[in-house]
Amino acid sequence: MKLHNYFRSSASFRVRIALELKGLRYEYIPVHIARGDHKKEAYAALSADTLVPLLEVDGEKLSQSMAIIEYLDEKHPAVPLLPADALGRAKVRALAQSIACEIHPINNLRVLKYLVRELKVDEEAKNAWYRHWCREGLEAFERQLAPLPASTYCYGETPTLADCCLVPQIFNAKRFNVNLEGLSRTMAAFDACMALPAFQKAQPSACPDNEP
Repeated sequence: MKLHNYFRSSASFRVRIALELKGLRYEYIPVHIARGDHKKEAYAALSADTLVPLLEVDGEKLSQSMAIIEYLDEKHPAVPLLPADALGRAKVRALAQSIACEIHPINNLRVLKYLVRELKVDEEAKNAWYRHWCREGLEAFERQLAPLPASTYCYGETPTLADCCLVPQIFNAKRFNVNLEGLSRTMAAFDACMALPAFQKAQPSACPDNEP
């Protein structure tokens, strides 16, 4: 397997976590999206949407982190990232999508660049945008966790797709100095995840293309 990704991309981070949790070996191929390498011809020839991550596996090219993780879960079910029951799977997917579909799209790199380059928003206003939408989304995530049974991770006693999404989002929140106070269950799940070697190995600072 080859994973085309960027160390700071939260979507790439999700897939790295899943690969590490499942103990799957892969070739790490960096794509520096902050420099625009994903738009260059070499990468565009591989990726139709010119986004990261892209997983090359079994002669196929798979895009979109959530689809990649579910593919890995179906192909390598020994360490499941979704519960066995339909209701549990729905709840975990809802948690994961609260981050991947609600927080991430309006705060990702290309949106932040558009705010600055096209709309002429200054740096502090851009960061205020990020902090507002991230905090609002994490508060919603905390409310979704509240009625669930007490657990070590987001849902249950083993990490799931929800945790694969949560950890990168908290990393980004910390980079932008988002207020994380009062998110007790959210941050407890984050801390539990970061105590595991798989999450440590997948984090940006452990990536070969990591930059300060």
